[in-house]
Amino acid sequence: MNTEILGIIAMFVVTLLLGLPLGKYIAKVYGGEKTWMDPIWGPIERFIYKISGVDSSKEMTWKEHLTALLTINLVWFLLSMAVLMNMEALPLNPDGNPNMSTDLAFNTSISFLVNCNLQHYSGETGISYFGQMWLMFLQFVTAGIGMAAAVVIFRAFRDKTTTQLGNFYDFFLKSCTRILLPISIVVASILVFQGMPMTFEGKDTMINMQGDTVEVSRGPVAAFVPIKHVGTNGGGFFGANGAHPLENPTYLTNMVEMVAQFIIPMAMIFAFGFFIKRRKFAWMMFGVMTVGFLILVIPNVKMEMAGNPAITEMGIDNSLGAMEGKEIRIGAAASGFWSIVTTMISTGSINSMHDSYMPLSGMNELIAMMVNAFYGGVGAGILNFFIFVILAVFISGLMVGRTPEFMGKKIEAREMKIAMMVALAHPFLILVGTALATAFPTQGAATLNNPGFHGFSEILYEYTSSAANNGSGFEGLGDNTLWWNISTGIILLLGRFIPIIGPIAIAGLLAEKKFIPEGEGTLRTDTSTFGLMVFAVIAIIAALAFFPALALGPIAEYFSMS
Repeated sequence: MNTEILGIIAMFVVTLLLGLPLGKYIAKVYGGEKTWMDPIWGPIERFIYKISGVDSSKEMTWKEHLTALLTINLVWFLLSMAVLMNMEALPLNPDGNPNMSTDLAFNTSISFLVNCNLQHYSGETGISYFGQMWLMFLQFVTAGIGMAAAVVIFRAFRDKTTTQLGNFYDFFLKSCTRILLPISIVVASILVFQGMPMTFEGKDTMINMQGDTVEVSRGPVAAFVPIKHVGTNGGGFFGANGAHPLENPTYLTNMVEMVAQFIIPMAMIFAFGFFIKRRKFAWMMFGVMTVGFLILVIPNVKMEMAGNPAITEMGIDNSLGAMEGKEIRIGAAASGFWSIVTTMISTGSINSMHDSYMPLSGMNELIAMMVNAFYGGVGAGILNFFIFVILAVFISGLMVGRTPEFMGKKIEAREMKIAMMVALAHPFLILVGTALATAFPTQGAATLNNPGFHGFSEILYEYTSSAANNGSGFEGLGDNTLWWNISTGIILLLGRFIPIIGPIAIAGLLAEKKFIPEGEGTLRTDTSTFGLMVFAVIAIIAALAFFPALALGPIAEYFSMS
């Protein structure tokens, strides 16, 4: 078997083998059970609660959870604007990088606040080390926010009937201290020994192999990169992200960074099963997500390894695959695998340029973000999948003539209205944003680097990435303009908080209802049959909403190559 394929299989298997015990550990953390981390983090957490005045034992309703979540995000946004617009006056700026403009600071602050990290600036030249450290802080806390929101769902279905769903600050802090930080430290230790820079010194002067003297940017990269992956953030310390040799030096670092961004989204699935004591339901979720993942990743790896047929027809050796925009040290197969993992789990980091991919590979990357429910980001993946489960339960109940029930709770009109609004908001944001950018060419289309079908795909990708809180891009698009900064900033906000508010509201409403014990006529939601139903709902909604746009972009580009 091709060694590149073996490398891909190894990455997936290692993630699964680590994800299972990690999921059990996460369930214990959120369930308040004893873990080996208690002596380390317990005193630190109690100290933080003491100085902040937070009573971590106080239970909250779902509305109180949302109030706390939105309030703390507002505070971080205001702090972020102050930092990014005043970097010249702040310390740790050895290269003298300038302040951000108001619109760019607005976009960057929102982007990192919503766990997207869409970067309309070039990392090493667009921000100071102090700014990078602030963004690294946001990468921790925004990932913790997503995980804390998911735990509200966990609690709603563990407790039969309740209005009290735990403490938001307790879930949030434990997510950062006991899960995100320890894993990031392990990853950072591997990366720094593989040659990743970790310094506060400015640019270094080097002589390249051609004998030219060049200035090479560096910085605290080994601290920044682990949490960008572990927290499914994705923002690059360097503009080239994981394609930069100092941000991803070797094939080993490529594998470590891949596992790092994959492991918590996978572990959260198993954590849900352990927490609510319904492991079969967790395996159903894992099965649906994995089938969707394989349907997208296998064609991408195959198409990128096959290479561009137009180059082959010219008589040029194409045996290494479609290598435009890819690193030779990583290869076409591992790049194709990364392109789907990073778009499916909403990390958005890249180890190759997605703008250079084959048309249908680009389409699969778009579909991964359009679905936005296969694994997904830390915490957010569970929330997005939960909406499709509610829709599948309701449709299945209608098909058999019963009142829809999910885990002992009736799904009624109020829950369905919220679920439909959340499900429709995602395509609405993407398609309306794309339509406006193409309708006003002097604003949106004027910054395209490619004409025709591929240019349309660049616009579609930018808004899809924003709505899915992904952050990757077809970088032929010149996106640091007033139009792109403001329009994507608005979509980033709505694309983050609507899918958080909706599922938490549904879970809170269901938790308040009377628990109905399962009987012979109860719809089983932990079977492969129900899994197929959920998959069908996801496929139908994605296909109906996005197929016309995909036909105008990557599909049309594919047929134009023939």
